[in-house]
Amino acid sequence: MPEAASAPSSPRAMIGDSEFDRDTAVTRREADVYDTDLSAGWTIINAVNGGYLLAVLGRALADALPHPDPFTVSAHYLTASRPGPAVVRTQTVRTGRTLSTGQASLFQYDDQGDEVERIRVLASYGDLSALPDDVRTTATPPAIPPMDQCFGPADAPAPVPGSSAITDRLMLKLDPATLGWALGAPSGKGEMRAWFGLADGRDADPLSLLLTVDALPPTAFEIGIMGWVPTVELTVHVRHRPAPGPLRVAITTRNLAGGYLEEDAEVWDSADRLVAQSRQLARVRLG
Repeated sequence: MPEAASAPSSPRAMIGDSEFDRDTAVTRREADVYDTDLSAGWTIINAVNGGYLLAVLGRALADALPHPDPFTVSAHYLTASRPGPAVVRTQTVRTGRTLSTGQASLFQYDDQGDEVERIRVLASYGDLSALPDDVRTTATPPAIPPMDQCFGPADAPAPVPGSSAITDRLMLKLDPATLGWALGAPSGKGEMRAWFGLADGRDADPLSLLLTVDALPPTAFEIGIMGWVPTVELTVHVRHRPAPGPLRVAITTRNLAGGYLEEDAEVWDSADRLVAQSRQLARVRLG
């Protein structure tokens, strides 16, 4: 297990009884229709975080489909979500012995009282505990300094640009090598690495991994571009049920062109297993 000095030692929330679980809860109104309330606690500036939204829809699909765990989730973000009431509508596309596929959309009302679709998801679910143990990979965990040598939002002399309520709900310790942007000297490399967890100590599970891949500061900051970087599309692959303990997240961008960039993320658990991967297309505001 990698060294994770200064890991949180306060009482830990349990899976199923934490702020994340309460704030991603959905209530089945009728078949394939769920009510939810998007919490303002997961916002960045004024926008609801895309990974949090994915977890809300992921929870509805876990209830609607016969298999428990997200394997692959692809989301298109259509309009910006707001804190407050929302409705999730699901549809089962196909069910099989090992995988089931469904789609889900989240709706809210705009200022004129019209229903607006915010995000649409297509996902396949299975049972991670039923997968074979055989692993053949050339991937290696990211090299991140021990946690007590990394820095979080609370260590900044001024509020971190783009941060908001969500930072109070995360245990986030960033690799100093990817923090040049916070000192006014971005490296020019599209890289972000961090130790990651939830602030209340809740361990990760497949559903919270949908949040994890989209919870770090944008790689655009290290390229020298500040400000909001809205997600256009995000695909997540969940590979394993994570072991207890802090996660390590590494995100890279290789190409920014035409005002859009990709972010490729890897999430590793305390047992050195690659537990999730993602790619998203995001828009940047140049100039």
